[in-house]
Order: sequence, then C-alpha cells, then structure tokens
Amino acid sequence: MPPQDSSFDERYRAVESRDGRFDGQFVTAVRTTGIYCRPSCPARTPHRENVRFYRTSAAAHAAGYRACKRCVPEAVPGSPEWDLRGDVVGRAMRLITEGVVDREGVLGLARRVGYSTRHLTRVLTEELGAGPLALARAHRAQTARALLTQTDLPVAETAFAAGFSSIRQCNEVIREVYDMTPQQLRARSTSTGPSGHGAASEPGEVDLALSYREPLDVRGLFVWFAVHAVDGVEVGTPASYTRALSLPGGPAWLRVYERAGRLRLRTRVTDLADLPVLIARVRRLFDLDADPEAVAAALSRVPVLRPLVEAAPGLRVAGSADPHETLIRTLIGQQISLAAARTVLGARARDMGEPAPSFATGIRYMFPTAAAIAEHGVQFLGGPAARVQAVLGAARALASGDLQLSPGDDATQQRAALLTLPGVGPWTADHVRMRVTGDPDVFLIDDGAMRAGARRLGLPDTKPALVDWAGAAAPWRSYATTHLWGPLTPPASFSESAQS
Repeated sequence: MPPQDSSFDERYRAVESRDGRFDGQFVTAVRTTGIYCRPSCPARTPHRENVRFYRTSAAAHAAGYRACKRCVPEAVPGSPEWDLRGDVVGRAMRLITEGVVDREGVLGLARRVGYSTRHLTRVLTEELGAGPLALARAHRAQTARALLTQTDLPVAETAFAAGFSSIRQCNEVIREVYDMTPQQLRARSTSTGPSGHGAASEPGEVDLALSYREPLDVRGLFVWFAVHAVDGVEVGTPASYTRALSLPGGPAWLRVYERAGRLRLRTRVTDLADLPVLIARVRRLFDLDADPEAVAAALSRVPVLRPLVEAAPGLRVAGSADPHETLIRTLIGQQISLAAARTVLGARARDMGEPAPSFATGIRYMFPTAAAIAEHGVQFLGGPAARVQAVLGAARALASGDLQLSPGDDATQQRAALLTLPGVGPWTADHVRMRVTGDPDVFLIDDGAMRAGARRLGLPDTKPALVDWAGAAAPWRSYATTHLWGPLTPPASFSESAQS
C-alpha cells in the first residue's frame, strides 16, 4: 500500500515483519535512540510509543534523527510514489534527483514546476516534512554515501560529485546524517557483496551497485535495449547495455551490467558533478524504483494478464535517458519497422552526431542533438516529406526552447504541448509521456504491436472496447501495454556467450 494511504498500524506491522517491500517508501524514527531506519532493519522492533514515521529521510533529518549504521536506510531504491504521482510533489522530487536544485537553486525548481518558491516550499514541507533545500541536501548525502562506500574516489572529489559546494559542507552533512566523518564512513564499508566495490575499472571510472526491488526482469530489459540499439550509439548484450550520453557538464559514458546476480553501473563523466544526474537517469531508464510486487498483484487480478505476469516476473517499463532523443527517435520510428528505424537512426547518427569521447569504450557517436538536427536535417533527413517536417519541427522547437521536455513535466501539459507540433499524434505524445515522465498508467491504444498482442489473446479489437477493458489494469496500464507487446526476439548478434 502506498505510504500516503498507510495508517500507523499498517506501517508498524511492516516494521514488525521487517518487510523489505517498504524500504525506500518511508523511514522509521525511534525517539529514544534518535535514529531512523528502513522498515526491514534487523534490529529489535522498537516500542510503538517510541516510533515516528516519516515519508522521507530528509524529514527525519529535519526532525533531528540520524541514519542507522546497521541497516543504512539510504542504500535502498527510491520510492515508487514519485513515478505514480503526477502532482507538484512527484514532479519536484523527480527534478531534485536530477540535480535541478544544485544547478538552478530552489528558484529554478519552482520555475520548472510552475509555482512560487514560497508555495513550493510550503507544499513539500506539508506533504513530506521537508522543503526543497533539505530534500536536495538529503539526496547529496545519499550520493556521497554511495561513492564513499563503493568507490575509491578521494573525499574531495566525492564531495563535488555528490553536489556539495565545498568539502567542508560535505563533511558537516555526512557527520550530521550518519554520525561519522566521510573517512569513518568509508572505513566501515566492506569490499564484498552487492553494496561493496565493483570489479576493477579503468582510471577515472566509477563503478556502483544499483539498488532495486526484487524481482527484476533484467534479461527482458537487456533484450529491449539490444533490440532498439542504434549502431555506433549503443551496444546491447545479454548482460549489459552501453552508450554515451550528453550531460550538463559534457559527454559521459555508461555501462549497466549484471554481475553476481546484481545490477551495476560503470561510468565515466566529463564533470564529476554530473554523477547524480547520470545515476538518476539510469534509474529511470531501467525503472529501478518501481514496486514490481504491487504491479504484479494488481495486473494478476485481470484474468487475461495473469499468465503474462507470471511469465515475466519483475517486468519493467523502459524509460528515457534523454527526453529530446526520445522524442526524435519516436518520430523517426513512426510507421516503419523497428529494423528500418534502427537503420535510419544509425545513418543519422553518423551524419549529424558528434564523435563519442575517447573514453567511451565501444561507442563511436553521440546521438545527434536537437540543434544539430535543426541545422543539418534538411540535408540529411530522408524519407516521406511529412516525417521529415515532423522531425525538423520538433528539433527546432527543442533547440529554441519553445518546447521543454523533462521528467518533471506535468504529464497533461506535456502531452498537449507535443500535440501542437506538426506530425505529432496521440501515439507519439503518449509514448514520449510514458518514457520521459515515467507515467505508469499510459495505455498505447494506437500502438500496432500492442493491438496485435491484444488480438492474439482474444481481447476486443475495437478501440473503445479495448480502452474499456484496459480500465481494469489502472493505474498500471503502461505495464499492461508492455506485457501485451510480448517478449522481443533478440537480434542475431545477441548471444548468451556475450560478455559485459
């Protein structure tokens, strides 16, 4: 049950049973010890009268509690609530994890969600127990903890990579939150297990474990990325996904891979301050903050979907690493086969994409920017005139700033803005919304592959009837759409022997 709907008794029962499904959805603070824990903390269950529940660790910090050294409540997936919620709180939380407060301040965050700083601070404080500065501060502390315990980055580099403005500020926050100095926090870390250091990496690379809620259909994700991979821009294998990505401080290289049954991220960035942005984007790309058991329980109540859910435990909805790229790829891929779309996109990357940085192992090109497509698209874009004009129109709107796309968008407003562009119809707008904002309740009624999957299962063939049927899958219709697509056939190069 989502934490905003949970009573004290329901949360306390989760703590009594040490239910890991609630980790990341709320924290348990104990008045007599001054410590807050994750719900699954193995320590003795505190007495009811001593317990306080907080929606976020930032709220517990603000109330004077420090993090438990035993269960490390920061080392858990984020709350799935921020993907479920399309209101100002959910949008603000997604933008905070993107580092908007660090780069643009509270004023920039407020401007993006369309509120005054005073009103935004009031709403977040009332809902979450902490304002935007405290929430951003807690996110920095979480990033710093991960870097200190999982990498050998010097403390000074860790401070700036986590988003702190100075080493002193980092030291003060780490001491306040964890009751340890950064050096002590690092000394307590172990070198084994999913939270330990990764495999040896090249100088300048960072290797981190990615937390998520079990189960996770990681093979399904790697197949999805391999099937959609653009030659020269991305590489997908049975055990990894690799690409380069443009970030605020410059290009970055990333490889998400599986090792010892866990998912890890190996990356190299131009600017260490981009690390929190990159981690947030990877988490959204792989839908790692989802609650798969809640999704499965709901969809299993729909008889037609139950066998699909059982066949793909832990299914995720692929997100977006770059909203601009997602829109361009969606437009180019309209009304052509997946193979044809990959061919066209690969050619356009060669024509208009910048060379990948030298440290981007296995990658030759960056995906073309909207500005590059707007400038050179007339020369290089081929195909039907309507599609060319649609891609050019979208690229120009993105390059000029007339169209803004981000995970913090209001989903309804984003859809309306997209539909004003020439050549953008409901399928395109909804597909982008599902991928970019992470909206879990998008049913792609105009998607041909989804409709074909529905027909195979004997579902209604008319749009009104199919939309009516899909109502039973709310609020998880994005996952229902993904199930109806069915399993993808891996490309010929995708072999079980491929290594990360």
